[in-house]
Amino acid sequence: MDINFIKEVIPMYVEATFLTLRIGLIGIILSFVTGIFCAIVRYWKIPVLNVIVRVYTELSRNTPLLIQLFFLYFALPRLGIKLSSQACGIIGLTFLGGSYMAETFRSALETVGRAQLESGMCIGLDKLQIVRYVVLPQAVAVSVPGVVANIIFLLKETSVFSAVALADLMYVAKDLIGLYYKTEESLLLLVIAYFIILLPVSIISRVIEKKLNFYRG
Repeated sequence: MDINFIKEVIPMYVEATFLTLRIGLIGIILSFVTGIFCAIVRYWKIPVLNVIVRVYTELSRNTPLLIQLFFLYFALPRLGIKLSSQACGIIGLTFLGGSYMAETFRSALETVGRAQLESGMCIGLDKLQIVRYVVLPQAVAVSVPGVVANIIFLLKETSVFSAVALADLMYVAKDLIGLYYKTEESLLLLVIAYFIILLPVSIISRVIEKKLNFYRG
């Protein structure tokens, strides 16, 4: 194990970690918004939109992120649409994550009893108010474990961004291995970087789940 090599390349991993985190967080936030919208459409079975969302969900969940990135980065330019590597990463992660978040939120929405919806209608609430004040607060609490699992999954999926020339953690690790043949050192730093990214997510999720269980109890 070459300690001097590790010390020299740590700044590269730090920079790649921040890039991976930035793109990952933007993609996750957009996935969250997309998921809520799609889940509400599916829950209320809104005409036309419901069909579009179902097609999107099936297409997204049944195609690998790598293929989606290749389409964005290599195919779209042939149609006159050129996107940067970062834009492809964010769009690809949102496209994939939105479908997973949608299914998680939809399952959580289904746990809200129909009696509560009818009660909301009886007191004069419209559909938007029922979703905002009755359905979403309960559904969000139920969906926390699934949402956290999706967040961790999406952060792990950022490892394929290197395929579209994005200088993320995997790109740096593969580049160093190719240049210096320091496989053990490069992969060790890669594992440590992802561990540093994912560990706080796991810890925070456990704290949130405990608090939600406390309030529900």
